[in-house]
Amino acid sequence: MDRWHDGGWGWGGWVAMAVMMLVFWSVIAAVVVTLVRTRRHDGRVEVTGSLHHDAERVLNERFARGEIDEEEFERRRDVLRR
Repeated sequence: MDRWHDGGWGWGGWVAMAVMMLVFWSVIAAVVVTLVRTRRHDGRVEVTGSLHHDAERVLNERFARGEIDEEEFERRRDVLRR
């Protein structure tokens, strides 16, 4: 009987398709989990330690140069630390 008569690949093709489907859905799940983990419950993106320190450094520099007053400085610092 002709090899292509039964649909072509036989059981090996079905196994390959199953594995590829598993890989595909695993990648989709990993992307979703990564996106969910990087977001807070209120929708803001989590700030890593280095970004937080950079933001505070810039705020300190602006206050030192007199670009913002003490009230504005404290308000923004409190927001960054939340």
